[in-house]
Amino acid sequence: MTILLLVVAAFGAGLMNSVAGGGTFLTFPALVFAGVPSVMANATSTVAVFPGALASAWAYRKDFPTIEGLRTRTVLTVSLAGGILGALLLIYTPEHTFNELVPWLLLAATVLFAAGKRLTPFLRRHIHLGPTALCIIQFLIALYGGYFGGAMGIMMLALFGLFGLTDINAMNALKTLLAGLLNAVAVVCFVVAGQVAWTPALIMLVSAVAGGYAGARIARKMNPDHVRAVIILIGLAMTAIFFARA
Repeated sequence: MTILLLVVAAFGAGLMNSVAGGGTFLTFPALVFAGVPSVMANATSTVAVFPGALASAWAYRKDFPTIEGLRTRTVLTVSLAGGILGALLLIYTPEHTFNELVPWLLLAATVLFAAGKRLTPFLRRHIHLGPTALCIIQFLIALYGGYFGGAMGIMMLALFGLFGLTDINAMNALKTLLAGLLNAVAVVCFVVAGQVAWTPALIMLVSAVAGGYAGARIARKMNPDHVRAVIILIGLAMTAIFFARA
């Protein structure tokens, strides 16, 4: 039963991430419900889903944008630094402290995911960021991504929009690359620190890749708004459950 839970959750997460994002709302709770301690569950969730992000980045390789006034290498560097720091913060967070933070992290991620589609255009009309501000905010997003990561992609897309990027394929390409790389360095930190539950991780990794592949094939037939609504409902349900557990 536990294996089935992990397989289904990872497959759903891979499908969700390929269409709209939000896979963390399934993988992290599934690992906790399977008995994995919360800090290790978060690290294992990252290990399980990060190959899909790198695969998506490769698929987007022809769409990477040239960012006026800013080297892509600089954005990559601050993202990697933030991802490493976020991972280290997670590793050194006491289990009981993280358990208290989890419901609030899930709630924040759900609200950001729900508001992202409307919030980004509103902010774009009122705010324009320069290269320095972009790097600082991207570092903070990457830090959050290394620590937890829910709705990180929404944050990045909003940031790129405030900087002036408008090509959604180019924005998605950059977001996917940065998310994949910062998760990759976070994974290295988690592995070195011994914070990965390998049996669940490998089960979920295979299932998440299958879900991502399936999602990529059927994405054009799915209504993204319907998918987003389902993800938001899942996020709210998981938030309520973890508040009750706390």
